[in-house]
Amino acid sequence: MDEVKSVSVMEGDSVTLFTDLTEIQKAELILWTFGSDSTRIAQINRLINKISYYDGPDERFRDRLKLDSQTGSLTITNTTTQHAGLYQLQFIGGKPVTPKKFSVMVSARLPIPVISSNSSQCSSSSSSSSYCSLVCSVVNVGHVTLSWYKGNSLLSSISVSDLSISLSLPLEVEYQEKNSYSCVINNPITNQTTHLDISKLCHTCSAPGLSAGHIALVCFSVLAVVLVLCGIFCGIFFYYHHRRSTQADHQSKPYGEENIRLTNADGETLEQERHLQNNNFVEKDEIKSVIAMVGERVTLHTDLTEIKEDELIRWKFADSKIYKFAEFFVIAKWDKTNNEEYLHDDHKFKDRLHLDHNTGSLIITNITPKHYGHYKLHITSEGRDISKTFNLVAHDPKKRPGTILRRETCP
Repeated sequence: MDEVKSVSVMEGDSVTLFTDLTEIQKAELILWTFGSDSTRIAQINRLINKISYYDGPDERFRDRLKLDSQTGSLTITNTTTQHAGLYQLQFIGGKPVTPKKFSVMVSARLPIPVISSNSSQCSSSSSSSSYCSLVCSVVNVGHVTLSWYKGNSLLSSISVSDLSISLSLPLEVEYQEKNSYSCVINNPITNQTTHLDISKLCHTCSAPGLSAGHIALVCFSVLAVVLVLCGIFCGIFFYYHHRRSTQADHQSKPYGEENIRLTNADGETLEQERHLQNNNFVEKDEIKSVIAMVGERVTLHTDLTEIKEDELIRWKFADSKIYKFAEFFVIAKWDKTNNEEYLHDDHKFKDRLHLDHNTGSLIITNITPKHYGHYKLHITSEGRDISKTFNLVAHDPKKRPGTILRRETCP
């Protein structure tokens, strides 16, 4: 049986398949093939002293191959997972030589593990059995091992051979514990490590009794309740006052025109109106909550199957989690009429935004905590004005899967 030499390389790096020869054998043709079907990818023709390269399946080797004319060694540059597989070197003509075989494995870049707490807000420090539940997670990985370490000692691990899968590994530690813990993801080439800070993720309750902190918390809670009640009563008063004003104004409008005002704190006041006179229709805005983990890819859908020629798509973003006071700014725009696209490229969204030119949907890749907030969609055209709002929030492991999407009506 022919010996197969295993070679590993990180995605994006170069790899050289060495022939271990100081000089090419006296053969008429030195041939490199790829895959189980032995597709020709490079060769040296000694008869005419010519080196040739071939693009291979799906042109995956185009401008990526380099042959050493002295030794016949093959270098593959800027590798991707498509370049993983079996490579074979053959000598044709001249003295018979055993072919050389190489099995190349290309490992994707590893993400940084994310450690989060699965515990309740606090636990009594006086209890001898109080533990903090943690979970270490990674997304979109393959051919890796995820492990928990206590110091240099391995506690637990999980491995996967599939591609593009999410992994989670739980751990329980005692509150107030002083040991050093770390979560490590690794493949045969490299690894990524995240160290656990117990003081930040695991909180204990203080002993019973009314300390100064407790008193301050009680006072703050009472004040918050008073403010909420004031807000409710003020809202009721405003509602009935506005309703009476609207009814009075309605009688003076011959076509039953209805106005709804929404505050948009980027410097403009958004009015939603139904004009029966000129048949313009403005669709009611509502907030859809979307939950995503750090590192994930998220698509905010417009619910359109195809954009019309005269429609303009605009996406805005605001950091504020309170819709009324959110300050929006434009991060993406698609003008189908003029075939113009705009994508915001500051440090927060650089190379992370993509627009679907068929539906106008917004795609955000490699989510970070800076991307959580409100995303507002405006679709404008002759006779139609649609406004939708999405609230992108962090993944909470304590919530059930059924709470991933929530629809709310804007105030």
